[in-house]
Amino acid sequence: EERGLASLGTTTAMAYGALLASTVCFAPRPPPLFAARPALRARVVAGTPYEQLTVGVVKERKERERRVAQSPESVALLVKKGFRVVVEQGAGADSLFGDDAYVEAGATVASREEAWGAHFITKINPPTREEAKLVGDRTLLAQINPSKNTELVAQLAGQGATVFALDMIPRLLSRGQTYDTLSSQTNIAGYRAVVEASHAFGRFFAGQMTAAGKVPPAKVLVLGCGVAGLAAVQTAKNLGALVSAYDVRPVVREQVESLGGSFLSVEYEEDGDGGGGYAKEMSDGYKAAEQAMLTEAVADADIVITTALIPNRPAPTLVKAETVARMRRGSVIVDLAAQNGGNVEGTVKDSATSTPNGVTILGYTDLESRLPTTSSNLFGNNVAKFLLSVGPQTTGRQGEYEIDLEDDAVQGMLLVQAGATREPEAYVAPAPPPAQKDEAAAEAPPPEWRKYARDATRLSVLGGCLLAAGLSPDPKLAAMLTTFSLAGLAGFQAVLGVPPALHSPLMSVTNAISGMTAVGGIMLLPALAARPRGASQLLGAFALLVSSVNIAGGFLVTRKMLGLFRRPDDPKEYFSLYGAPTGLFLAGLAALSATGRAGGVGVAGLASGVLCIA
Repeated sequence: EERGLASLGTTTAMAYGALLASTVCFAPRPPPLFAARPALRARVVAGTPYEQLTVGVVKERKERERRVAQSPESVALLVKKGFRVVVEQGAGADSLFGDDAYVEAGATVASREEAWGAHFITKINPPTREEAKLVGDRTLLAQINPSKNTELVAQLAGQGATVFALDMIPRLLSRGQTYDTLSSQTNIAGYRAVVEASHAFGRFFAGQMTAAGKVPPAKVLVLGCGVAGLAAVQTAKNLGALVSAYDVRPVVREQVESLGGSFLSVEYEEDGDGGGGYAKEMSDGYKAAEQAMLTEAVADADIVITTALIPNRPAPTLVKAETVARMRRGSVIVDLAAQNGGNVEGTVKDSATSTPNGVTILGYTDLESRLPTTSSNLFGNNVAKFLLSVGPQTTGRQGEYEIDLEDDAVQGMLLVQAGATREPEAYVAPAPPPAQKDEAAAEAPPPEWRKYARDATRLSVLGGCLLAAGLSPDPKLAAMLTTFSLAGLAGFQAVLGVPPALHSPLMSVTNAISGMTAVGGIMLLPALAARPRGASQLLGAFALLVSSVNIAGGFLVTRKMLGLFRRPDDPKEYFSLYGAPTGLFLAGLAALSATGRAGGVGVAGLASGVLCIA
């Protein structure tokens, strides 16, 4: 029987690990240490079907931790693909997932030893030394923080284990966002920070004007606009607060403004982008200018949320004690960097403290665990989708687990392979395609006289057409052309002035109005003959037919288009009642025509014109 997945390691990997046993360094992004690096790029020859593999879900025992590495939702996904899942009894209780929910999802609830004995052990926090012994030579998927836990990594490597460090996902890998547990959890922390602030704050977030008095909106300042900061901006804005934000990376301005916040800037030229989605530590000159700006911004804010955190380094101090002393009584500060010392002087890890001037400082480090159900669901989905991608993403063989270092996500997170400690390569995002030269822009602009020559040519042609019309012996032709030209110009200007967003409903009305050509067609038809004769009467009949379709269709389309904007509670319209005056008018017009009175035609034209304008 295979023992875990140790058989998936290659001879090359084992030799590589033996060579490196005493020389591994776990700096965040150290320079290449090993000359034998290309050897580990070899592919594993054969994969292991999912049906032969077991995923273990163990209970988190870290203080204040309420999350679990796999939720029933993610377990169902793994089971559907063929994995067998073993859940430690009570593992999801703190996340509000009962054992029966896991059983319903297809998992087996078992003892702690059975869960730790699975081929894959899924966990959120780094295991303790005792828990690492339970991993044995199997595969562990957890957030390891290898730069800080070097002894733990050495222990796992000495046991022959395979370790995927979930917190080492290449941040610039586009599809890596699906597996990025850091982003999914810090997003929740940013949301929860606003919830905690609202609980400690003594007013509404949104402003209100009531008979009892006026409540101004809260002013929220977010320092650090990574995933957590942007989540805080969005949440505070949704609650109705006035939100401003600041970050040393100017590129996040657009993201802050798209969420409805205003971005604060420092009058100092220096870019804070440290690569890989993180900020870098700034120069002393920048810090001085930053402090001057933040002192005023913090003093004016009701709630301040700080998120500036650089992995495995002391958190930069953004808000000094004297700045806190200038804040109004009742203000709240939520320091998301409390785990590494905090961005605010006076922050106490995992505690809520109050300053002498009445400012509350929250230094909670378990914000993700304060939303355990959502956090576990997202974390479990990250891990499950990553596990299902190991192999099929690059090999194309569905349903088989296979470590392939050609997969950028795998090689970025694979910390130990069958006992061989390795150094993941830094992922380099592909360079953008070279900008294509705009050939049209490269051409020399046309000479200025060409536009005037084009207009002069058009005017010459128009003048020639008018002179040709003047050759007609009929004096009425000039008057008819004048009327037609002015009417066409007026119609063109009317249609041109309609905003593009209103073309659909209003152009149909314009078409109906243009159906007034029906009047001209009626004028050309014979008064007594049953059938039109001659070219003019035939054209008049055709104009009447087309115009009638245009009128009816235009109003029908208008009615349907405007009906899309009607609400169920809108009052009902009774336009059909207008049929009565229309029928009476037409009957009277017919009576006038029967008596031989010629004034009926003029009255009809006047009525139609007034109605079209109205």
